[in-house]
Amino acid sequence: MKSVSTLLTGLLVLGVLSSSVLAGSAEGGSDVNPGEEAPFTVLERTAPSQDGTTWSLSVELDQTAKDNGTSIVITTQICLNSGVCDPPVAHEASVENGVYAMSLTPPDDHSYVNWRVKATYADDTTENFPDADWYKTWSTCYYDDGGYGGVHAEGDGCNVPAGEETESALPSLGIGVVVLSVGIAAGVAVVRGSKGNR
Repeated sequence: MKSVSTLLTGLLVLGVLSSSVLAGSAEGGSDVNPGEEAPFTVLERTAPSQDGTTWSLSVELDQTAKDNGTSIVITTQICLNSGVCDPPVAHEASVENGVYAMSLTPPDDHSYVNWRVKATYADDTTENFPDADWYKTWSTCYYDDGGYGGVHAEGDGCNVPAGEETESALPSLGIGVVVLSVGIAAGVAVVRGSKGNR
């Protein structure tokens, strides 16, 4: 009896692992998007995703879902070019008039952003979209089937420009240095001027 239980547990674990591998599969570079079966419409989705640059997603519930009190949770999973995927993350989306919006910043060397929606209906039943799978947004440089693809693929690797966080930090630093320099120069001029008036 114990060996049957162990065997069934092993088969269950194997089934779960193999389904999660298949769930993320898609042709490299071809985004996977919701179809008409989903109770929502994508209003905005950054495509392709880019290392270090904000990836945004907003979806709007259809009128029937709004009317019957349906709510949703958006879950994402980022997978890297090394083949490793981060654990799924359920997001606190901003919600306004049935529109759910969220954003994240993919790390360096990511291959794609997986995302899915869990709908909770008025009777507390739930449904996942897609069922046992992910929608997918490929990055500007991804590794798939033995090679790199995407607009920032270059030979056997990626040449992705610096993300917006890096770029936006540099002008702020530059402005601070300029203001500090002008302040110091003004202070020196005032001190020199006061020495000349003695």
